[in-house]
Order: sequence, then C-alpha cells, then structure tokens
Amino acid sequence: MSAKVPLHIEIVSDPVCPWCYIGKRRLEAAIAQRPDLDMDVSWRPFQLSPDMPRAGRKRIEHYQQIFGAERAQTIMDSMKDTGREEGIAFGNSPDAVSPNTLSAHVLMLWARESDDIDVNVLAEKLFYAHHVACENIGDHAVLARIAGEVGMDVPEVLRNLASGKDEDRVQQLIQESVARGVSGVPFFIINNRYGLSGAQPPDAFLAALDQIVAASEDAA
Repeated sequence: MSAKVPLHIEIVSDPVCPWCYIGKRRLEAAIAQRPDLDMDVSWRPFQLSPDMPRAGRKRIEHYQQIFGAERAQTIMDSMKDTGREEGIAFGNSPDAVSPNTLSAHVLMLWARESDDIDVNVLAEKLFYAHHVACENIGDHAVLARIAGEVGMDVPEVLRNLASGKDEDRVQQLIQESVARGVSGVPFFIINNRYGLSGAQPPDAFLAALDQIVAASEDAA
C-alpha cells in the first residue's frame, strides 16, 4: 500500500456527544494500525442541542426530557459499558451539566487555526472534562483552564470568550455541515468526498481507508 496518497479526515463532532468520544478513540485505534499512511485529522463543529441555554441544564434532567427517565438510565448504563471497552470511564455525577457547547467549539476553532496548539489534544481534554470529570464545559473559566493546559493564553481566551468572538463563524461552519447532509454526529468526512456516520468500529474505518487508498492508486 502506498504512503503517497494523502488522507484528510474531518471529524464533525460535539463534545457533549458520548458516541463522538467513542468514535474518536476507535478512529485513533484504526490510524495506529496504518502508520505508513499520510493522514491528518481536523475537527468541524456541530451542536446536538443548539437551543440549550448558555447556562446549561442538569444533565440528568436533559436526558430524561429527551429519552424519558427509564430509557435515559438504560442509555447511561449502556454507555458506561461501551466506554469501558474504549478506556473511557464515563462519570455520572448528579450535578453534571449539559452545557451549550458554542464556546467550546469556538475554542476548538482557535486551536485549529494556531500552529502551536494540538487541536486533537484539546478535543480529548474537552471530552474528558465533560464525560469523565463531569465539568461544565459551557463555563468560560473551565474552558480557559483547559485552554491553558494546551498552551493557549488564558487571559486572552477569557476576554475573547466573554466578547462572543467568532461565535458567528462557528455557527456558519455548523450550517455548512448541515448543508452537506450531516444530521447527526459523529460524522467522518474523508478527503472531502467520502462519509462515514456513527462511531464505527476500527475495522470499518480500516476498510474505508484501505478502499479509498486503493481507488486513488488505481486512478493514478
């Protein structure tokens, strides 16, 4: 298999989505099995609950409103089992918040546009903060602390988040994904042409990557 075929993978994601966290881990497992490929990964925003108040809501109440109390508990229990298989210890604090994720996506945008920041590390930290540590990633203080952990300027991040800087750009990016047919996340776009929906197992990612590389080599 040639290493000359470039593969660009866009992950359309929302950090509050547990399947997005699982999908990230499974994609990483697949990439690790193809070390000779020329791959890079970027992130695009999506909001599962764009109408969520900026202060957020209690997570358990939010889930119960969507799924009903009994099904919400079943889903959370099942997710903990699935997460354990991927090395994710999903937390279940009764005080956990379902946040509005617009500010978190703005932070991801800034990281993506900075050569000095590893956006994949930031994505992992946001997932961990929400799903494992049960922190409120809609809180600007929490986001600024996480930004500092990846090398971003904390006072600048706080000022810019408070001013709403680039929120319009993030919302435009979300609308672009919707216009491309993305209605749920995670969604993976490879070379701006091929799409995979959902937290696919590593074997499914590998099959897609191998097929795309083979088709590109045949066309060359």
